Amino acid sequence: MLPLLVMGVAVPSIFATVALPAYAYRSTDSETAEFSTALSVGAQNLEVAAAVEPAMVASRDAYGATSAAEMARIAQAARYASYSGPSVRDLLANPPYPGYDPNTIVSIAMQYLGSPYVYGGASPAGFDCSGFTQFVFAHVGISLPHSSSAQGRMTAIAPEAAMAGDLVFTDGGGHVGIYLGNGTMIHASTPATGVKISKPWGNYWFVRVGI
Repeated sequence: MLPLLVMGVAVPSIFATVALPAYAYRSTDSETAEFSTALSVGAQNLEVAAAVEPAMVASRDAYGATSAAEMARIAQAARYASYSGPSVRDLLANPPYPGYDPNTIVSIAMQYLGSPYVYGGASPAGFDCSGFTQFVFAHVGISLPHSSSAQGRMTAIAPEAAMAGDLVFTDGGGHVGIYLGNGTMIHASTPATGVKISKPWGNYWFVRVGI
């Protein structure tokens, strides 16, 4: 009778001891998994909400871009800021080109696209409008006065006869450039833009020199 009593007490105790850790392990494992999932979800929400979008907005609002044309103009202005080449007088005394040719005039003018504007200037270190045309035409041995109004009093041609290489005058003769054809001209414009290409404006007319 005693052995049966001992077995009756001992065996259930053994089962209880074995079962209890197994039950506790399953509970802990389940809670750990839920907790890990919560951490994972919380971390994702924090990264998207707090880090990504504000950085993108700040980048858009704080920075701008410089155009390729503006960068080229700045580089050209810097290149000619300390120009020490031939002057108009030097070019007229020894023209690097044998004579007038419209395509040559356009080619020479385009070399100085982006050069700085300086009032009274007549070299790549700084041009005003009539100084620019004077300098370009000096390359082919043609002397022009350093005055847009004086250049504008030369022989005018009909607009339909205008071709690249002609002079074009705007602002009642107060501004001059070199016609490029297709309704555009190259000219020493303003201190902000230097030598640039644009369309003539207002009432404008054309003068041909060298022929």
